[in-house]
Amino acid sequence: MELCHQWGIPHSKFRGHGDGVWTDLDRRKALAYAHYLKQVCPQCNTRPEEWDEALGGDEDAYRATTHRCIGCQLIADRQKTVPEGDEGHGVKVGLIPTSVAAALALQHHHR
Repeated sequence: MELCHQWGIPHSKFRGHGDGVWTDLDRRKALAYAHYLKQVCPQCNTRPEEWDEALGGDEDAYRATTHRCIGCQLIADRQKTVPEGDEGHGVKVGLIPTSVAAALALQHHHR
């Protein structure tokens, strides 16, 4: 349903059974998925029912883990070099492939 939601297509078409016309079942599935998404915490991606034993959940339903994203680490490191105040306002830090950075540097050098 996630892809159907992102692409705006009926589930029947995604499964190869439909012609792209939204059926009543497709609409019910889409509405149920939208309702589900509204209940998902935007930070941890869990729903209250998953934790609530009275609703069939389990207080130990998930475990917190850690992982390091090298891309996020590079962004955080570079963000530290952005100046404070007006000079740093609007400065965004992002990642581009090394080959693109090299081509841009070459282009800038030849100006």
